[in-house]
Amino acid sequence: MAMDRRSFVKGAAASYAALSAWLTATAAQINMPARNEDAPKPRKVPYKRIATEEAWGPEEMFEMYRKLIDENPYAHSGLASMWGNSGSGSSSSSRSAQGGSGGNLLVTRLVDMGEGRIKDMDASGIDVALLLLTAPGVQVFDAATANSLAASTNDQLAEAIRKYPARFAGLAAIAPQNPKTAAKELERATKNLGLKGAVINSHTEGEYLDDPKFWEIFEAAEALNAPIYIHPREPSPQMLQPFLQRGMERAIYGFGVEVGLHTLALITSGAFDRFPNLKLVIGHGGEALPYWLYRIDYMQEHNRKSFMPKLKMRPSEYMQRNIYITTSGVPWAPAVLLAQSVLGVDRVLYAMDYPYQFQIEEVTMTDNFPLSDADKKKLFQTNAEKLFSL
Repeated sequence: MAMDRRSFVKGAAASYAALSAWLTATAAQINMPARNEDAPKPRKVPYKRIATEEAWGPEEMFEMYRKLIDENPYAHSGLASMWGNSGSGSSSSSRSAQGGSGGNLLVTRLVDMGEGRIKDMDASGIDVALLLLTAPGVQVFDAATANSLAASTNDQLAEAIRKYPARFAGLAAIAPQNPKTAAKELERATKNLGLKGAVINSHTEGEYLDDPKFWEIFEAAEALNAPIYIHPREPSPQMLQPFLQRGMERAIYGFGVEVGLHTLALITSGAFDRFPNLKLVIGHGGEALPYWLYRIDYMQEHNRKSFMPKLKMRPSEYMQRNIYITTSGVPWAPAVLLAQSVLGVDRVLYAMDYPYQFQIEEVTMTDNFPLSDADKKKLFQTNAEKLFSL
C-alpha cells in the first residue's frame, strides 16, 4: 500500500489526464438536478444500487430533542440549530425536505421505515438502503439515557430489516459516553441483531474519538470486523460560534469541517497504528480530505507538533488502508474521480444521503460518471457488499 510522494502525485495526475477531455467539458459548471416530480426514473443498470448513508430516526428521539431544547436552548445551541424547528411527524410545523432543511416532511421521511421509504427508493432506482441513526443520535444525552436509547433504536432498526430483508440493512447506534457499554452494544447489535457495524455521530458534546479513553470501542470494532461510520453533526461547542453566526454550521460547510477534523485527528493520534485492521467510513466525498492529502502528508512530516505521536505511515496511507468514503450528497464526477484516483476505486461507495438530499436525478448523474462498467459496479454495489458484509 505504501508509495512514495512522487508516485502519489504521478498516479493522481495520470488518472486526471485520462479523463481530461470529459472533465474540461463538465467541471466548469455544476448542474443542479431537476425537481423530483420532473426527474425521469433512473434507467435499468447491470448492478445493484446500494445506498450507504441513509438516515432514519424514531419519533421518540425527536421528542427528546425538543424537550432538551425547550428546557435550555442556550445549552444546546447546536442541537437547536439542527432540530429546533423540526416539528413532529404529525405537526403543522413544516419546511421543505427537498434540499435538506428540516421540518415536517423531513421528520416524516426519517421516521418511515416501511412502504413510504421503499416507494422513494423505487422511484430513485435504489435497491438497498444502509440505514444510520440520524445526527446527533444518542450523543446529546446523559450516559444512561444514551445507552438505553441506543439499544432501543437498534432493536427497532433490526425489526424493520426483518420486515424488509431485501431492501434494508443497518448500522448500530452506540453511546460513546460509556465506551465499555458502547463496545458491548456493538457486539450485541452485530452478533444478535445482524447489524453491519456502527454509526457514531462525530463528537460527543465536544469530545472526539482520538482520546484513548474511547479506544475500547475501536478494539471491539476491530475484533468484530465491524466498520464504524463517522457521520457529521454541527461543530463542537469549542468551534461552533463562528459557523453559527454565519449560518454555516450545517451541511453547507460546518459538517464537513467537523468530520474532516475528527478523521484527521484519529489518523494523527496513532489510532490506526494501534488498530491496523480498523475500518472507518466517512461520507460526502471524504469531507474534502482526498483533495488535501498531499499537503497533509507534507505538513505532518515537516511540521509535526512535539505532542503528536510519530506515525508508522503517512496520513494518505492510512486513508488508503483504513478509511472508506461515500459519495453522499456529492454526485459530482470531478470530486468522486479525484477520490478514486488517490484512494483507489475499491475505497469509494455510493450513497444518496436520503432524506436530506433526496434528488432522484442525482442517481442518473452518478450512473453517467465516465467509469468502466466494472468500476461502476464497484461504486454502486460490490464495495458496499464487501465492506458491510451484505
